[in-house]
Amino acid sequence: MKTILCIDDEPRMLDLLTLYLEPTFHCRAMSSVLEGLDYLEEEHVDLVLLDIMMPEMDGWQACQEIRKFWDVPIIMLTAKGEHADIVKGLNMGADDYILKPFDEEELLARIHAVLRRAKIDEKVICFEGLRLDKEAFELYFHQKAISLTPKEFSMLALFLNHQNKVFSREHLINTVWGYNVMIEDRTIDSHVRNLREKLRKSGFPADDYLQTVWGIGYKWHKSAALEHKN
Repeated sequence: MKTILCIDDEPRMLDLLTLYLEPTFHCRAMSSVLEGLDYLEEEHVDLVLLDIMMPEMDGWQACQEIRKFWDVPIIMLTAKGEHADIVKGLNMGADDYILKPFDEEELLARIHAVLRRAKIDEKVICFEGLRLDKEAFELYFHQKAISLTPKEFSMLALFLNHQNKVFSREHLINTVWGYNVMIEDRTIDSHVRNLREKLRKSGFPADDYLQTVWGIGYKWHKSAALEHKN
């Protein structure tokens, strides 16, 4: 089930969104932009519903902040219907714009439409200068090609698609090599080591992102991007 992050400072609006979305999606409702940004740092989200008029940070600023670090689709929710406001939101990175009040069918239809477009875009994953093209089986860092083996490529795609998720060695074996394949944990370690080295040689700071979780496995540390910005 896909996860929708709803950010709105009106409790009644959050209750209404949860009522509309819960039968189809996993809904995370938050009344604070800052709480929402913290949640994005730690958890995977498929789409953000973002109100514009909020006290801590308005929706336009929040949209810009999200776009600095995440490619998650954003739909703006607002009572502002002026043409200039709609254009402003879209230019700042929003994928769509819904005016309040709205009905359940329109909301769900727009969410599904944005998610369909996002699914097409998932064929190419971009992260801090890395560009991984699943269909072309190509990886670049700032226009410089990085040659990976099929297993290294699949592993990197898995990490980038599930940033901050910790993968055990067993999970990586089952996902990348397949079930009922008899290989040792050190094979995973060797592939991760080789992947890090290839990324380093291209100039990408692999050690900041592809991290070892001792006693468990590995994860792609998305928050490192935030730390480098600060």
